[in-house]
Amino acid sequence: MIAAALLFAATPGVTDDPMREFLTVLTAVLPVFCIAGAGVLLRKINWLTEEADQSLLRVTINLLSPCLIFDKILQNEALRQPSNVFLPPIVGFATVAVGLWVGRFGARFAGLKDQRTVGTFALCVGLYNYGYFPLPLAETLFDRETVGVLFVHNLGVEIAMWTLGIVVISGAKIGSGWRKVLNPPVIAILAALLFNALHGYEWIPSFVILTAKMLGQCAIPMGLILIGAIVADHLREFHSTVGWRVVLTGSVLRLGLLPIGFLLLARYLPCTIELKRVIVLQGAMSSAVFPIAMARHYNGDPATALRVVIGTSVIGFVTIPIWIRLGMKFVDL
Repeated sequence: MIAAALLFAATPGVTDDPMREFLTVLTAVLPVFCIAGAGVLLRKINWLTEEADQSLLRVTINLLSPCLIFDKILQNEALRQPSNVFLPPIVGFATVAVGLWVGRFGARFAGLKDQRTVGTFALCVGLYNYGYFPLPLAETLFDRETVGVLFVHNLGVEIAMWTLGIVVISGAKIGSGWRKVLNPPVIAILAALLFNALHGYEWIPSFVILTAKMLGQCAIPMGLILIGAIVADHLREFHSTVGWRVVLTGSVLRLGLLPIGFLLLARYLPCTIELKRVIVLQGAMSSAVFPIAMARHYNGDPATALRVVIGTSVIGFVTIPIWIRLGMKFVDL
């Protein structure tokens, strides 16, 4: 991280202002990792037990996240533009689809050959941490409008995960996971978009909106703590010396090659500034944690998932602020 900062400082023609901008990005990223780290610590000292995970996860997904979605989408001026409603889900779906293809193609360089490991590797490379990590960054670095567009973008990611993702990891038919697409956050996004378009918030009592806001503020910290706890559960199973090629290849693809594609897309796609910001943030993300659970449930290879997810999460601590800073400069955000 220090080396990266020195690189910006030493680049000819670059003033102190870019350095300050980089430190601003770094300052926004560090709390996200610190909260996830708190989840790791809470699990290690047994203050957050595995028995509590399922109930807290249900509360976060079924209550806190929908409240956060309503808070950020209602009265969001950016989401009254049709281009910010229809294009972001297409981008979300397409970026995951391309990532899955890149992961499947790159599996050969990781020394993977059988369907279970190749499919798991492809899913981990293709599915980025699209929710609780970029959300606080979008709010800290940009604005409320960008957060709303990020939620709409994630509709496409969810559809890709439960359709293409299941096909890649299990070989099942493409329609087998459709029912899981209609989960509470997705329903909340669709309902909030409808209310926003129809000015429905004018009919909602102010105390209801305030209640949703207060509950929604709990969603991101709780989600990050749970992610940290889940990672802590699997740290003892992670042996990088055994699968170093998997860790290295997955990290190069997820944190090296794919971000370049995201930045090119953000720069040249004719879209709103909010969507460009979302693309830059998502391109910098490490692999999502959820593929670990998907690998166990859909007969994938959990060991491969652990190596890619934990490997990219650790390396992402260094690369995420660098890619975000480079993206903001390259796309002129």
